[in-house]
Amino acid sequence: MIPEYCRALEENEISEHCFDLIFAFDEIVALGYRENVNLAQIRTFTEMDSHEEKVFRAVRETQEREAKAEMRRKAKELQQARRDAERQGKKAPGFGGFGSSAVSGGSTAAMITETIIETDKPKVAPAPARPSGPSKALKLGAKGKEVDNFVDKLKSEGETIMSSNMGKRTSDATKVHAPPINMESVHMKIEEKITLTCGRDGGLQNMELHGMIMLRISDDKFGRIRLHVENEDKKGVQLQTHPNVDKKLFTAESLIGLKNPEKSFPVNSDVGVLKWRLQTTEESFIPLTINCWPSESGNGCDVNIEYELQEDHLELNDVIITIPLPSGVGAPVIGEIDGEYRHDSRRNTLEWCLPVIDAKNKSGSLEFSIAGQPNDFFPVQVSFISKRNYCNIQVTKVTQVDGNSPVRFSTETTFLVDKYEIL
Repeated sequence: MIPEYCRALEENEISEHCFDLIFAFDEIVALGYRENVNLAQIRTFTEMDSHEEKVFRAVRETQEREAKAEMRRKAKELQQARRDAERQGKKAPGFGGFGSSAVSGGSTAAMITETIIETDKPKVAPAPARPSGPSKALKLGAKGKEVDNFVDKLKSEGETIMSSNMGKRTSDATKVHAPPINMESVHMKIEEKITLTCGRDGGLQNMELHGMIMLRISDDKFGRIRLHVENEDKKGVQLQTHPNVDKKLFTAESLIGLKNPEKSFPVNSDVGVLKWRLQTTEESFIPLTINCWPSESGNGCDVNIEYELQEDHLELNDVIITIPLPSGVGAPVIGEIDGEYRHDSRRNTLEWCLPVIDAKNKSGSLEFSIAGQPNDFFPVQVSFISKRNYCNIQVTKVTQVDGNSPVRFSTETTFLVDKYEIL
């Protein structure tokens, strides 16, 4: 029971998940006697869903949409009446049935229009509509309100309550935000995205990588410049320059400059000047290999999974290796692990979280046991972010076209995952 809600049998973990444990044990013990329930039933009871409440909310939302549509129609009628009155040179008629004290049509239309605009503004994370009147639907969420009220009472009595990080992804909690980049007047953004599919028994099915250098100039006096590109790639990357870039100059001297040296690069806009593409099935090109080995045991499956960094120059941050789990079998029993893990019981996944993978920490492993079949643990998905690009393509210097004098510049490099799967 406790491993279902806590990652480790430690006091801090149990304190943070105490209310979940209380509600779960409440399903096990009733009036001092043990109930005949299993873990799947407890999860169902604590996360109970109400069909009646869903129907009520759907009806309520439909009524709200119809009311908004009626408001828009009325507002259009009032605005049309006001425009007709203005064209005829008459005073706009009053509405509301209060004689001379009624609000004029123009102001009424304006008020209704403002109400509609205010209503239609996008809201951040809108809460689901709740029934305002009495209904027989199950009141979900009441447990959370009771918990909040109980916590408030404890705080008022002087108790110290630890803040819980329930519901937050481990990657969000451990994510290291990069300091803001000091952008110079000449700024370059180098971005790469990788799409990779591997077989569970080995073999690279497909790997495709796309990269681009985006140039942004914020001062027009640096419009006529050239970029010195250093290409140390040995994997056979296909390069392509922008149509306005001098291809002969780039081929001969690895310089990115305009065909017409008298023209300037656009100011205050991102311009893609160079892009590259790599597509391969060569296994040695895989940046991070994942080996997932589930083996059947008497109680289910013992799963061993390991990673190894093959490109030593890379530094991968916020790595999350997501392993699917069978539904309705409870939490996995973790044996050995490098890094941290998070069990998502709603999505039936196990997330193996590693803050950094680099040359000093290039391999690691995870072992766990859970009921299921070997096919239940695929596909394994990987996500990460890196400040070093996969292909060794960099801008080393920027110079003026006239005089060849150096120009200060800043660079922002990002290596992202579009899709990374082991099927």
